[in-house]
Amino acid sequence: MSDTETFEIIRYTADVVAVTPDGDVLLIERGWDPFEGAYALPGGHVDPGETSRQAAARELAEETGVHVKPADLRQIGTFDRPDRDPRGRYVTVAYLAVVPVGTPIVAGDDARTARWWPLQALPTLAFDHDEILSAAMGSTDPRD
Repeated sequence: MSDTETFEIIRYTADVVAVTPDGDVLLIERGWDPFEGAYALPGGHVDPGETSRQAAARELAEETGVHVKPADLRQIGTFDRPDRDPRGRYVTVAYLAVVPVGTPIVAGDDARTARWWPLQALPTLAFDHDEILSAAMGSTDPRD
């Protein structure tokens, strides 16, 4: 047995599936690699001292201008497939936010653009965000 242990570096992130009661989904166009120019869910790293729920609300506001209370986010699940991000090992906790139709959006922070997409006409998504979106839509109907 070795006296030296090695540990994998795991980064902790939070992502948000923001939907309207009509079923539109808020996506950002990534302004950086990996997947520069691709669409993704708003999200990012959990900062020191934050919960993933607080990070999700902060990232949603920073990247899209949409403000929600952390308590209003509903956890979808944890996504931790080792190959989900080409930069290394990332574990994300994903949340669902239902926001009113017509909620204004403003791309900011790391987002090149932000826009609402109909569920029936989504672009190809970066990372495993299609899986996160499927899990969110399978767990709830945004019209409820």
